[in-house]
Amino acid sequence: MHKELPFEPCPFLSDPHQQTIISSFFNWLSEPVSEQKTIRLPDGDQISLEITTPKNWKETDLTVFMVHGLCGSHQSPYLVRLTKRLEELGIRAIRFNMRNCGSGRGMARNIYHSGRSEDVFHAIKAIHREHPLSPMILIGFSLGGNIVLKLAGELHHLADRFIHKVFAVSPPVDLLSSSQMIGLEKNAVYEKYFYRLLRNEILYIHKKFKELPPIQLPKELKLYEFDQLYTVPRCGFSNIHDYYEKCSSMHVVSDITVPCRILLSEDDPIVSCTSLDSQFLPSNVELYKTKKGGHMGYLGNPAHSKGFYWLDSLLIEWILEE
Repeated sequence: MHKELPFEPCPFLSDPHQQTIISSFFNWLSEPVSEQKTIRLPDGDQISLEITTPKNWKETDLTVFMVHGLCGSHQSPYLVRLTKRLEELGIRAIRFNMRNCGSGRGMARNIYHSGRSEDVFHAIKAIHREHPLSPMILIGFSLGGNIVLKLAGELHHLADRFIHKVFAVSPPVDLLSSSQMIGLEKNAVYEKYFYRLLRNEILYIHKKFKELPPIQLPKELKLYEFDQLYTVPRCGFSNIHDYYEKCSSMHVVSDITVPCRILLSEDDPIVSCTSLDSQFLPSNVELYKTKKGGHMGYLGNPAHSKGFYWLDSLLIEWILEE
């Protein structure tokens, strides 16, 4: 069962594509001041965190740890906006960069993929060692949402030691379904955008790390084909179905033991809002749906209490709840 959340889009921005593109790709805010922290992973790669600590923050105060989506980074507009809001509230914000993203570009010879929950866990453990008394809320956006749900499910009862709550916004919990949806003709703008960024990144990594073989990738490729051609062999999966099956968080959501909230929109162009309908969800996992909002859009009516950035206000509300 899910709970219906009332959301009224901004007038003239009710189309899911407008919601998706404007919210995720446009940012009018300057980047918050942050301190870079690098984490060494067991395979020798490094990833980078950007930590924004408010002036009077104490080590018993709250920490919000955020994970971006596909081709995002600590500079993604939704992370920048939320960090600014959290800083004003005296809450420490950590923006996690997946391998080779953001300030961690060029620090990893291996690539990130849809299921690299272990990378997030290594970073969380490093933060926990430094400030074990700070309760941590974990938030994942889009692909990052799938990863945080996967991690919380894998940790099962161990999660309590590290994570206070977990939230996932527009998570592609069924990777095969999302791969098929993004491949539809009406979603070509997203597929072309993501593939261009992924291709540039892979070419950069192979050029930067001389031990990697030279690589050529077609100028145009569907994301499903890219995963088949590159992600699967590079990351040690036996085939595309093995990859999607092992990395889709819908298989472990029922194992989550910490308080968890998942937000989906019924008009999301690239994530099916019904992916979790047939899954058993324990009482601590709450599924919320809106009629509109697109993919991580949620640009609301400015006249209403949650304002234009409805999603940011909702997350702040959830974060501050006891």
